[in-house]
Amino acid sequence: MSDKKFHHSKCFLHGQVEKLGILLVNLGSPDAPTTRSVRKYLAEFLWDPRVVETSRPLWWLILHGVILRFRPKRSANAYKKIWQADGSPLITTSYKQAYALDKQLQRDLSNPALIEVAMRYGSPSISSALQKLRDAGMRRLLILPMYPQYSATTTASIFDAITNELQNWRRLPEMRFINHYHDHPRYIKALCDSIRQSWRERKTMGDQLIFSFHGIPQSYVDAGDPYFCHSQKTARLVAEQLKLDDSQWQVVFQSRMGREPWLQPYCDKTLLQLAQNGTKSVDIICPGFSADCLETLEEINMENREIFLHNGGADYHYIPALNVNSEHIDALSKLIVEHCIGWPETQAGLSSLDETQQNTIERAKKMGAKY
Repeated sequence: MSDKKFHHSKCFLHGQVEKLGILLVNLGSPDAPTTRSVRKYLAEFLWDPRVVETSRPLWWLILHGVILRFRPKRSANAYKKIWQADGSPLITTSYKQAYALDKQLQRDLSNPALIEVAMRYGSPSISSALQKLRDAGMRRLLILPMYPQYSATTTASIFDAITNELQNWRRLPEMRFINHYHDHPRYIKALCDSIRQSWRERKTMGDQLIFSFHGIPQSYVDAGDPYFCHSQKTARLVAEQLKLDDSQWQVVFQSRMGREPWLQPYCDKTLLQLAQNGTKSVDIICPGFSADCLETLEEINMENREIFLHNGGADYHYIPALNVNSEHIDALSKLIVEHCIGWPETQAGLSSLDETQQNTIERAKKMGAKY
């Protein structure tokens, strides 16, 4: 017999309206742009075996003996460059997305839903967000990792964290998990519209449109991770809709770490080569990021801008992440509705209760129910 203790909660109340809970999950951020906060964040992030697939004892020595001694201070300085008055750009944008999505879903769903924001690492945690949904009456759960392209390092890691929390629940919700949306037509349209708007505002387009995706080790793709193919397909579909020929666009990968080969071509090296070979203007967009964050605002829009402009380039334009763009919110809403097909929230005229709350409560009490 197991001696496992499950979380105690009055999560079954007779007559309670059963609700749909939507959990939006992104990567996360330190609580503050300080060395201490960044060290805590990186310790959680880099210890995830989905992120670093290395022998745990060996990796513990490298992480705590080397990386967490030096990298937090450097990363904290980078965070300071992009930190806003109300906190981390990723966190604040995530809440704005949830608010906008809630308003859109009120129009797209037949019955209202609950929405919570969570981060895979740091706060607000997946555990706390799930418990909020449960306490608010959530009985159906849809998880939306805010990563259009699937990777074990991101999407699968969220699945691990969610199932780890649910192992402690006595009553589980019905659950659906959105694996990816890298080729969803409305997501592709939102990217295209964002690029076109940028060109209209500037009355010009760059010599090259660069699609920069976060990198992962090449060995992960060799082992079966579809991330490289998902990234390439996203870029290809956008380029096709924009009617670009192959000489006008390319895919690169950023944010590599360590000595082993990561997905190539590398973003920084590509921009250096373009500038040195006479390319004067580039537009760069990061379709794998649903919200702007350190990797887009500091690495792409600052570090890589400097590389291009200091080596012969003349015009470097970063096209922001989709963030709270109305086309983006509409795409996410339609994606959610598609994945909720068959649930009461997508069926007009259906209530999530078969009987009135009062009748249910009275009958349950006659049979000895406490709640």
